[in-house]
Amino acid sequence: MNSIRQRLLFWQITALIVTSILGSVLTYQLAWNAFNRIRDYGLEQIAYSVVRHGVRPQSWPPARPETPPPANPPAVTEAATVPAPEGEAEEDIAEDLGQFVSQIWSPAGEILYTSLESIGPPLQVPGFHMVQWEDEAWRIYTVADKRQIVQVAVTSSDRASSFAELVPWLLVPMGLLVLLLSLLIHTAVTKALAPLESLGRDIRRRDVKDLHPLETADMPEELVPLGQALNQLLGRVEGLLASQRRVLADAAHELNTPLAAVKLQAQLARRSQEGQRAAALDELDRGIERSTHLVAQLLQMARLEPDVRERQPVPVRFDRLAAEVVADFSAQAEARGIDLGLETSDAATVFADPLDMRVLLVNLVDNALRHTPPGSRVDIRVEQHADRVHLSVNDNGPGIAEADRQRVLERFVRLNPQDATGSGLGLAIVANIVQQNGGLLTLASSPPGGLSVRVSLSAHQDLGPAPPDGSSETA
Repeated sequence: MNSIRQRLLFWQITALIVTSILGSVLTYQLAWNAFNRIRDYGLEQIAYSVVRHGVRPQSWPPARPETPPPANPPAVTEAATVPAPEGEAEEDIAEDLGQFVSQIWSPAGEILYTSLESIGPPLQVPGFHMVQWEDEAWRIYTVADKRQIVQVAVTSSDRASSFAELVPWLLVPMGLLVLLLSLLIHTAVTKALAPLESLGRDIRRRDVKDLHPLETADMPEELVPLGQALNQLLGRVEGLLASQRRVLADAAHELNTPLAAVKLQAQLARRSQEGQRAAALDELDRGIERSTHLVAQLLQMARLEPDVRERQPVPVRFDRLAAEVVADFSAQAEARGIDLGLETSDAATVFADPLDMRVLLVNLVDNALRHTPPGSRVDIRVEQHADRVHLSVNDNGPGIAEADRQRVLERFVRLNPQDATGSGLGLAIVANIVQQNGGLLTLASSPPGGLSVRVSLSAHQDLGPAPPDGSSETA
């Protein structure tokens, strides 16, 4: 049952039914107790009526001195039915046959009258009693005066059958109330969920390009957090789409120039004479290299977008990964006449995606080699202080002016447009990776006067055994 409406209706109607059942049981019990009290009062009134106007048998004894009834009246071994005299009292007794049993005893415990053919329930002391007689429960009231003892009784089954006739009039209103309240609950739930359905219809009607925020002013209080969360999601989606459109536009613009240059260089190489063909082919190789580098960085940038791939953070020995990257670029640095080296570093481990860490180091080293003139020096150091790992890439090249250091972290920003060696993506990729890993990236002047790029990441505390390959380890 995944429907909120069904859940609300189920729990509310279930609570209503349970409450109605409990109320019905309580009402039944109270009504039954009240019914018994009324019937007991009726027995009492009948008994006193018989005492005042009761039956006088033909052999009624003369008046005797007042004698209280015996505490334990003698058992009557033989049923006696004394005929009642004609008169008003006899008619009253006859009308009550089938509803109650009346008995009259002498003060000595002798049966004088009974409305049954048999003697009826045994004589009791004055008051109310519940007696089992002939496999049936009897409710009895006994009253005594100077000349007689009157006992009036009724069976519990007769009383229960009389009450059963009243039960439907107690339960029918409760059933109608449950039905009416169920309809009202269904209507109330439908009305209460109407704003949620309206919100769903509004979102379904929207076009993929319609990402403007939802209006939350008229929403119920319970839906305002949902509306605000949807607005935040729409804002992030709109920002992501805008970023993708900007990247595609920039990529199309950036690729257009090197591809056009490669095409032109290929045409020149085809038309050049034998002596000039080697130089033309070298220029074509450089154009292809620049295009390949730009495409590779575009792919790296695309992989860094959210939800493009699932990252798998593991403990990574950052100092060993730095050594691997320096070794990979050593031949390229030597070809350019640049002294690339890894200074003595600390054994430092970070908990991150190994591919992201390698891309970060590759772009930092590649960026330093591309923008440093021949004969320069690029030094890399990894240090760990407390719970932070610090990476420094220092060169003695031209550096970056302080006013431009924040701007070069943006995509496709090149401070020297005539310089065709870079694509304007290296530092932007580094900044993206550092941000996703909760680190800190700073650009400063190096001691030799060039650029110093510093990255600070959280250290992984549990180093564990060092892996044999020196790149990463599992915690």
